[in-house]
Amino acid sequence: MLRKFHSVLGLIAAALVVVISITGGILALDPFLERTQAKVVGTSSTSVAELTAKLTSRYPGAEQIQRTSSGTVIVYFANADGTGADIINPLTGETIGPYTASPVMVWVKRLHRSYLLDTPGRVATGIGALLMLLITFSGVFMLANRLGSFRQIFRPIKGSFKQQLHCQMGRVIVLGLLLSSVTGLYMSAVSLELLPEPQSIEPSFPESVSGGIPLPTDKLQALKEIPVSELRELVYPYAEDLTDVYTIKTKQGSGFIDQSTGQLLSYQAYGTKQAFYELIFMLHTGEGLWWLGLLLGLCALAVPMMSWTGIQIWWERHKSDTELNNNTAIRMADTVILVGSESNSTWGFAKTLHDSLNKAGYLVHTTAMNNFVNHYPHAKRLFVLTSTYGDGDAPSSANHFMAILEMITHTPNLPVAVLGFGDNQFPHFCQFAKNVDTALRAKGWQVLLPFETINQQSPQEFARWGVELSKVLGTELVLAHSPALPRCNKLVLAERIDYGAEVQAPTTVFRFKEEPREGVVGLFDKVAGRSGLSHFEAGDLVGILPPESNMPRFYSLASASKDGMLEICVRYHLGGVCSSYLHALSIGDSINAFIKPNPSFRPSSSNAPIVLIGAGTGIGPLVGFIRHNTAHHAMHLYWGGRCPESDFLYKAELNSYLEDKRLTKLNAVFSRVSQRAYVQDKITLDGDELRRLIEEGAQILVCGGRRMANSVMAALNEVILPLGIDVQTLREQDRYREDVY
Repeated sequence: MLRKFHSVLGLIAAALVVVISITGGILALDPFLERTQAKVVGTSSTSVAELTAKLTSRYPGAEQIQRTSSGTVIVYFANADGTGADIINPLTGETIGPYTASPVMVWVKRLHRSYLLDTPGRVATGIGALLMLLITFSGVFMLANRLGSFRQIFRPIKGSFKQQLHCQMGRVIVLGLLLSSVTGLYMSAVSLELLPEPQSIEPSFPESVSGGIPLPTDKLQALKEIPVSELRELVYPYAEDLTDVYTIKTKQGSGFIDQSTGQLLSYQAYGTKQAFYELIFMLHTGEGLWWLGLLLGLCALAVPMMSWTGIQIWWERHKSDTELNNNTAIRMADTVILVGSESNSTWGFAKTLHDSLNKAGYLVHTTAMNNFVNHYPHAKRLFVLTSTYGDGDAPSSANHFMAILEMITHTPNLPVAVLGFGDNQFPHFCQFAKNVDTALRAKGWQVLLPFETINQQSPQEFARWGVELSKVLGTELVLAHSPALPRCNKLVLAERIDYGAEVQAPTTVFRFKEEPREGVVGLFDKVAGRSGLSHFEAGDLVGILPPESNMPRFYSLASASKDGMLEICVRYHLGGVCSSYLHALSIGDSINAFIKPNPSFRPSSSNAPIVLIGAGTGIGPLVGFIRHNTAHHAMHLYWGGRCPESDFLYKAELNSYLEDKRLTKLNAVFSRVSQRAYVQDKITLDGDELRRLIEEGAQILVCGGRRMANSVMAALNEVILPLGIDVQTLREQDRYREDVY
């Protein structure tokens, strides 16, 4: 619900808010530019009387002196050529330059305050400020939910690049947006007369004045007592009118001064309401606090990027909306699928299961978990497919499920299978799905299949779960889930390095280059220096589509865009569709591929040591991390292969990295030698060294098969037990990341 509220508000408000933010960012420059011209040092010890005396000879026709909130002093005058205005140095009275209001800034200010539409525009501006406030508040609560609580709101953010950018920018600018929107909303309410405008009580014009010969301004006692730093405006009396007076306005109030005696004839201090309004005005515009204005301007200029990334995130989620065919009514269904999803991705897997069961002859009803009911008349099995939101919370389509389940008192004779979807880089991986499974078991529900999880929306893991389901149902199901694919690019094989034939484990390092596009498009690409392939880093994934297949296979990248090639390390699997296809490629052959960002598998940017652990082809992204370690941070590699003479992947390259200090230490072990060992054995053996590194804040990255990753985790738990922590602790500190398959 909160996500939908935030998205709808953002879409509605996008145009209004972007205009307000861009114009606000431009206007924020005004106080800063004024400040650069202003002379403010020493004005607190210079009186207005001294200032006016210095202006007497230069501006005999002076009519008014004005000091802006930023400290710029302007003198308005009349002479034989007409009227004019100059910016002056308040300490010397010298002219700095002519003063003219920028027509561009005047236009931008009108656009900011009323969209150039007067009253209707001021209403729209007020609505924009209100929407900005609501969007900011809802975004803060969403971020807190995502990260677990408000106390953890500064935890590292995981997710796609767009999600990370959106959340990181939001964290940086949230206070600025709150201040700008609250103050802007108040000022709009005052301008629209929804709140009373604070009226400053003007002092009464003096009933009588001395009418004597005017004193020189430097002799006027009242002006002597007012420092220039407190001045707002001084209006001179009409020349040769002995009954006229000086009108003075300061930061504290206003009054009149007798031009003959120099006495303050009447004075009225500003009230609390006026002072409050002026404070709000200063906080909103930065006039008087130029540094705050710059900060708020930078926050405002980030809003268009926030809007753009927000719309892209919404669109990607909207594209994944799923339509179900042959969705049987509840009263007729023999199979029920309940779906818990926040961003709609789980619905895609549910549709694959729904369609496969329908094809096998089952009558399937699929719906959101929030639509769970206490009785399904003809149902013989129940599936629960759910993701987890934030720190173990329910996703939006399942946030009422547990309450509904709690109200059910009877135990249905209905076996259930719970399948959780998530990202194991998050500390509470599939926690809500685990909670659902636990609650169902506590209620006495029968188990159709043991609880299982799918990491990072893996179609392969989902297909393997489908094999187990087929055995239980006695019906062959093919759960070939194909998510909507991005645009593919053609890549040409430029180089291949083969290993492992002697130990019956053919493994190849493939290096591809992008196929140049022909014609005008290709010419434009060359001129613009543009690549059709998305930007990628080592550790990201490349999706490869084998011929006549719409199911991509994903491989971890050992290279980055700046390397000028795309590199993967692939072992041949007998009967493997994609590995067989790749291993049959010759130099010059092409493939169809796309990039899938994997920002959760990256070394941290800190100076802490990095421990890289892998086996077999899992070395690919780890080599990529080492290759780009040009800052020479401490990197320790633990890797396991079969035979050093046959499949020591990247041996020469790793040795060169040892020499140039990009790699601190190489720990390679092999399982087909006389002193056979696996990578987890080496971890146990190096316990003292690893404990030292972890105490220094080391981050651990693991890449390889699931069995290897589990063995590594068990070994590490034993190693760090004396430190009073475990791998889960490191994961919660964002110091343990995995890319497993």
